[in-house]
Amino acid sequence: MRSSSRFVTAALALAISTPLFAQQAAGTAQHLDARGKHVMGFDQQKTAHHFRLYEDGGAIEVSVKDKADTENLAAIRAHLPHIATMFADGQFDAPMLVHDTKNVPGAADLARLKSRLQYNFVETPTGGRVDIATTDKDALAALHTFLRFQITDHQTGDPVTPAKRGR
Repeated sequence: MRSSSRFVTAALALAISTPLFAQQAAGTAQHLDARGKHVMGFDQQKTAHHFRLYEDGGAIEVSVKDKADTENLAAIRAHLPHIATMFADGQFDAPMLVHDTKNVPGAADLARLKSRLQYNFVETPTGGRVDIATTDKDALAALHTFLRFQITDHQTGDPVTPAKRGR
């Protein structure tokens, strides 16, 4: 009887906590979207983020979901060159504000190793991309840590293992 009692207790706890967890996760996503709009200047629901890990670096891509959305397209193209410049200067305040944390994984190391990374903004038909490259193994590890955090927190579903650039 004792093990069936524990099973019922565990099942009840799971049943009660699952909707609460779902509500908390939805609330967290809504807050992330609101902070993202404030910091980045574009609607998070009308745009798509992607974070790419490459063997020699990575990329941050943002695009509009609707090609006719010129307002968010312009905002993306204003934001990403600014991000490339800030990151190259070792300033990672924007991700800290968006994610509401003072410790975005990898950011402190990226700031410390800033001279070992290159950031380049590239305009795309539906938005833009910041290409990031390095030949330094410590900078690469920090970048991949940073991008994996972005993939997880933004829930993009992007691969978390490095690929060859261009794939």
